[in-house]
Amino acid sequence: MSLEVDVRGRIGDFHLDARFALPRGLTVLFGPSGAGKTRLLRLIAGLDRPVDGSITLDGEVFDDVAGRRHLPTHERRIGMVFQQPYLLPHRTGQANVALAVRGSDRHARRARADELLGLVAAGELAARRPHQLSGGQRQRIALARALAGDPRLLLLDEPFNALEVPVRRRLRSMVRDLVADSGVPTLFVTHDPDEMRELAEHVLLADHGDIHELRDIEEIMAGLDDPRTPG
Repeated sequence: MSLEVDVRGRIGDFHLDARFALPRGLTVLFGPSGAGKTRLLRLIAGLDRPVDGSITLDGEVFDDVAGRRHLPTHERRIGMVFQQPYLLPHRTGQANVALAVRGSDRHARRARADELLGLVAAGELAARRPHQLSGGQRQRIALARALAGDPRLLLLDEPFNALEVPVRRRLRSMVRDLVADSGVPTLFVTHDPDEMRELAEHVLLADHGDIHELRDIEEIMAGLDDPRTPG
């Protein structure tokens, strides 16, 4: 399965130009704040529309500006986790996840939600509401919810930035294992070199709206570790 992106986008004076094919496994989209990382994820998710170009996943066209094709977000089967978990405050952890499970059988959806909560080590949180949870616990539920729709692609937009370092490390390890086990292509946004070092198989570089260069993590880290490499 392959995500192919060749798009241009614009917000005011900011221009985004992205051309790449996303491999299987976990790719880190790395770059400073304001480089267009979140803007790109919004285009892939269908939350925004490109001004030119196309986005396809495994041959299915998500966007094709020339062909006037735009697939709505809810039809793309993309799992998303943001810096804020956006859980429904009046619903339990189980209910938040069950709402995203495909199908109409309520008992089957709850059973699947429990299975996914167990997968992210949050089974004991099923009956709690968001205000009863820590930041890390809320993000575990958000991750379970992202997996609930049997996604073909995961988009993770700096999901652990607001958490304490030990919690971030545990959740990074969990994400790495989940992606390895599921095989779902995953794009993980970060501006943190340590997070990139720990997670990435491949690195997609974002630089002032230009997102073209897909490189192996070993090459990136060799450059960061080489004192002769310009910063």
